[in-house]
Amino acid sequence: MVEPIACNCCTEQSEDDLMLQLDEIIETHKEKPDCLIPILQITQKLFGYLPDKVIRKIARSLDKSYSEVAGVIGFYSFFSTVPRGKYLVRVCLGTACYVRGGKEVLASLEKNLGIEVGQTTEDRQFSLEVGRCFGACGLAPVIMVNDDVHQRVKAAKINQIIDRYRSAEEASDEKGGATK
Repeated sequence: MVEPIACNCCTEQSEDDLMLQLDEIIETHKEKPDCLIPILQITQKLFGYLPDKVIRKIARSLDKSYSEVAGVIGFYSFFSTVPRGKYLVRVCLGTACYVRGGKEVLASLEKNLGIEVGQTTEDRQFSLEVGRCFGACGLAPVIMVNDDVHQRVKAAKINQIIDRYRSAEEASDEKGGATK
């Protein structure tokens, strides 16, 4: 079964509730050495991304400059300052994947989803990103959808892969499990 990214980004929580939870996250971790990355990870899971207001609050609370916190966020591809879809689609464009058709796979995904790298579909189901190496060079080209690894992907088969996730979402909607 295909599972969406577990986050609170699509649930109905007030901004005040989320900010109170952020206060608790910061308070719990701020005395630990090297606490910034764990705080950012937990916060992103809570909000679904890292809004500017949240970044500023974390920086103030940890007595760090905004640019230092934003620099960490920008360095690690895991972090996002824009809302992501339930399904994060990452295309490997490392050397092996690129040579074996990764660029064509990416073009097929952009066409199928109607978005470009760094964007999210209007229905917030899919986000598209590029990675440099997923450590599966012998299986190139590779894409990941959340934690699912798809190997030896062909551009012509992208519709089948994406439809599998769309079908999972539709099944969830029919059971009343979707939150919109």
